Amino acid sequence: MHRSLHAAKLASEARLRTRHCLRGHSTSAHGLLDELEGRGFVSQTTRPEILRALLEQSSSTVYSGIDPTGVSLHVGHILPMMSLVHFQLRGHKPIALIGGATALIGDPSGRSTERPHLAEERVQENFVRLRASVERFFNHAQDYASSRMSASLRNDRHGVRILNNADWFRQLNVLDFLRLAGTHARVNAMLARESVQSRLNSQQGISFSEFSYQLLQAYDFLWLHQNTGCTVQVGGSDQWGNIVAGIDLINRTAHGGQVTPSTSEAEDAPQKGFGITTPLLTTASGEKFGKSAGNAVWLDRSLTSVLDFYQFFLRTPDADVGRYLKLFTLLPLQTIEEALAEHAKRPEQHAAQKLLADEVTTLVHTENGLRHAHAATRVLFGTDLADVRAVDAIDALEGDPRLHTVQASDAIDAPVARLAQTVGLVKSFGAAKSLIKMGGLYLNGKPVSLEKTLDTADLLDGKLAILRAGKNNHAIVTVQ
Repeated sequence: MHRSLHAAKLASEARLRTRHCLRGHSTSAHGLLDELEGRGFVSQTTRPEILRALLEQSSSTVYSGIDPTGVSLHVGHILPMMSLVHFQLRGHKPIALIGGATALIGDPSGRSTERPHLAEERVQENFVRLRASVERFFNHAQDYASSRMSASLRNDRHGVRILNNADWFRQLNVLDFLRLAGTHARVNAMLARESVQSRLNSQQGISFSEFSYQLLQAYDFLWLHQNTGCTVQVGGSDQWGNIVAGIDLINRTAHGGQVTPSTSEAEDAPQKGFGITTPLLTTASGEKFGKSAGNAVWLDRSLTSVLDFYQFFLRTPDADVGRYLKLFTLLPLQTIEEALAEHAKRPEQHAAQKLLADEVTTLVHTENGLRHAHAATRVLFGTDLADVRAVDAIDALEGDPRLHTVQASDAIDAPVARLAQTVGLVKSFGAAKSLIKMGGLYLNGKPVSLEKTLDTADLLDGKLAILRAGKNNHAIVTVQ
């Protein structure tokens, strides 16, 4: 995406205003639940007024669960993880629960078909890498918050705890589970869950293991409540039934099973557990958030390059950018509204998208990652490469198929047309020559002739050459 100097100036001014505002921004200016609602995090809550008061009176323990079906967080996880960050910044105790046990079953919520079964070894491998991904996200989020909110950060912030529900399910046999959880579950309530009803009415139906998933998740909440004092669960809106099941189980266990399924919503119910659901994000066009050309956008830079991550948010439609700024950044709401007002004056400059991409890339990949993304963006889409550092562009393109390494003996003094073939930018040497005749093969942004060979003077920082075929096909060549 090409951006003019004016757009860059607008985005830079917005960031400066943001940092000025954040230095004076207090996380206690209004309640946490109010903040979450104002930013669009809240779809539903149980007993909102009681929860609102509880969160302001004392430090609570809150958890959100992730099943290790992949090896990394993806952008769809940023919403629940950012909700935990907001709790953390207010002095509450966050728990990220990785479902090493529940992943072996598969959550039917939001699914029209049964999830493919994962081998236990694969789940364990995913857990190890996902745990590292979660740790990295929270470490970077704290750095991001410190750089944006240093004057108002609480000193009593708690680090995130990362737990694996396989640790307690491994120690629980079937009979004990049925006595502890099954005794208090009511089949009519389980059948009424939306995730179950939608599958019961389908041709495929629902397996018993999937049907039991809600009870496993309910037991997670009970275990965390009894062993960590956890009182709040945050999940996607498709998790509402599972969350309520957990609250029911906590209350029934505490009161000898004398709590009806609807009691958890009654004003005089025992105050043992609370639930918050976040909206399921879709784009303004109705597509599921988090996909780029049908592929997940990962937070692990080895799976999605920093450049592609940055570009994903840079391509956000105008209809979505305001909502994402509220959800995925720590910018004050007033600052966001001001940035959107400036953006509306010249939407073609994409200043709001630039601000969003800058903030989320800093959140996930730090300031260094943002610098790398800027460098790679200029390499691919800019014209002035004078002060671009090759190492920044290379780091931003880690794992990107457009990045190639070629030995100097095979590159220096070689025809650019041959080099384009070598790195797969064109199918053949003849195709490269035909492209050159049409003025469509570029080296460092300039069209090349048939006679052009690669010279050391062509290399950025003595190591990088940028080849382009047509408007959008690039090959970034590192010469060693």
